[in-house]
Amino acid sequence: MGQGDLMCTLTFQSLMNAYKNIQSRLVQSVKKLASMKGSQATPGAFIMLQFQMSQVTQIGESISNLISQVNSMINKAVQNQQAR
Repeated sequence: MGQGDLMCTLTFQSLMNAYKNIQSRLVQSVKKLASMKGSQATPGAFIMLQFQMSQVTQIGESISNLISQVNSMINKAVQNQQAR
C-alpha cells in the first residue's frame, strides 16, 4: 500500500449501527414535522421527509439483499462440502 492509501473495514455491526442511526433521525424528523402547526409545515418539509423515507427503505433493502447473498453463499459452501 502506498503512503496515501486508506484501508477501510466494514463490519455488519457497523453497517447496522449506521442504519439504526439513519432510522432514528428519520423518526425524529417525523416527530418534528408532526408537532408543527399546519402553517409551519411547508411542502418542502414533506418532500424532504419523503426523500428520507425512501433512502431508509433503499438502504434497508440493500442490507436485506446483502444478507440473502451471504446466506446463499453459505448454503452453497455447505452443499459443496456435503457433496465430497
